[in-house]
Order: sequence, then C-alpha cells, then structure tokens
Amino acid sequence: MQATKHEGAGNDFLVVLDPEDAIRLSASQVRVLADRHRGIGADGVIRVGPGRDGCDLSMELRNADGGAAEMSGNGIRCLAQAAVDAGLVTAPRFLVATAGGPRTVEFSPGDEPGRAYARVDMGPVRLGPDQPQEYDDRRARTVDVGNPHLVLLGPDTAGVEVAELGPKLQAAFAGGINVEWITVTGDDEGELLDFRVFERGAGETLACGTGSVAAAAAARSWGVVAGTGAVRVRNPGGVLEVTLGSGLDDPAHLAGPVRKVADVVIHPGMLS
Repeated sequence: MQATKHEGAGNDFLVVLDPEDAIRLSASQVRVLADRHRGIGADGVIRVGPGRDGCDLSMELRNADGGAAEMSGNGIRCLAQAAVDAGLVTAPRFLVATAGGPRTVEFSPGDEPGRAYARVDMGPVRLGPDQPQEYDDRRARTVDVGNPHLVLLGPDTAGVEVAELGPKLQAAFAGGINVEWITVTGDDEGELLDFRVFERGAGETLACGTGSVAAAAAARSWGVVAGTGAVRVRNPGGVLEVTLGSGLDDPAHLAGPVRKVADVVIHPGMLS
C-alpha cells in the first residue's frame, strides 16, 4: 500500500488515496502505522475515498490510537495537498465529505516544491456555557466544531502540565474531548493567542486545526481578542489563522501552510 505524509504546523498525517473505495484499515493497523517507533509515525491516518452526496472526495479520519474522528482542520488541509498532487481534484476549490459534514477547501501551491497553502470551511461553531472559575483571569467553556473541545483561558500556557492534565480533563466527558489551553499575547504582527492542546486519541500535538477554531471562538466570546477580523493562533508548530463567522450559522474558516514530507510504500508485513 502507498501513502504520502504531510504536515500542517507540525500536525502530521499519513494520507492513503483510495478512489476505488477498496481499502479498509482496522484500528490496530492504524495504530501500527501511526506509531513513531515501530511504524511510520503520525498524529492521524486519513483515507481519501470517492465523493458522495455531491462532494468531490470523502475523508475517513483515524486518530493515532485507531479511533475514528469527525474532523481535523489540519488533516483536511493535508488531504487537499495529496489529492491535488495526485490529480484527484483540481485547485483552487473542491468539496470534501467528512463525518462532521461537507467542507469546502481552497488550495494554492506554494513558491517551493512540496509547499502549499490551504483554507478550509470548518462549518459553524457552537459555544457551550461559560464555566464558573475561581480566579478572574481564568475562563473555560466547551465548543463544538464538528468535534468536541474544552477551551481553558489562563495567564500562562507554558506552565501547564498538558500530559498530566489532559487525560484527567478528558475523562470527565463521555467519549473524550479535545482540550486547549490559551492565553492572549502578541508579536511584531499584532495580537495572537498562544495555544497548547491535548488531542483526543493523539495526546499533546504540535498543532490542532479544529482546536484553533474553538480557541478563537471562545476567546472572542470572552472579549479577550478583537471582535472583527482574523484571529491568529500560535500553535507550538506554527501560526494558524482563524476567521469566524458573524452569525450563529455562518462557517468559520481555518488557513495556513501545508507541506508534503514524503512518499511512503508500506511493506505488506506492516498490515498483516
């Protein structure tokens, strides 16, 4: 079996093109492929199938632990690069069916081989209730971006013990949840959110697209970022840009660079 490996802000995925809809990957096979010591290594594995319901392609996403996931903003941007490179779709715009609903992707090649830029319609964002907090500089709320998130605002993301707190917070939600820690900071280009994440089924990762959207939406609801324009989210692996809709049913958009890492030929013994 062949695959390609891609990354968006350090969030890496194996992409398997399956236009004939003939490949089925089990949870154990995904775990082996995603293993960074005994496999190839990835935060998730994406199978790209034929389009359905008016879409050009379909996306089946598995987290590194083999579990199914509804949506990944960086994953679908990696899918876009793999599909365009293989000629399955034509840039600049196409529609992908996901478990979280249809998503429109805008894709443009970069100035260097293997580099590109992709922007994806993430659908509407649903904010959960604001959770009571003991301190004034801390806030928390759940956010639905087609998959579940818990966003926590605090004074310093660098001091958070993500590996320790992530599993404990996830355990409080049936089916698990993605957990994000944010604080408001800035750089030479202006205001941005510092961001760390513990992803359901993958652990702490260098970036999370849906998490960045959830973080931007929560931050704007609390009034800690500007009410208009794009929100820049500084993931550990790079900056992603989130544009939020003005109305309740308007979609958010996620944009950022994507890079092809490698072509991969998977030995049959890996999947036996």
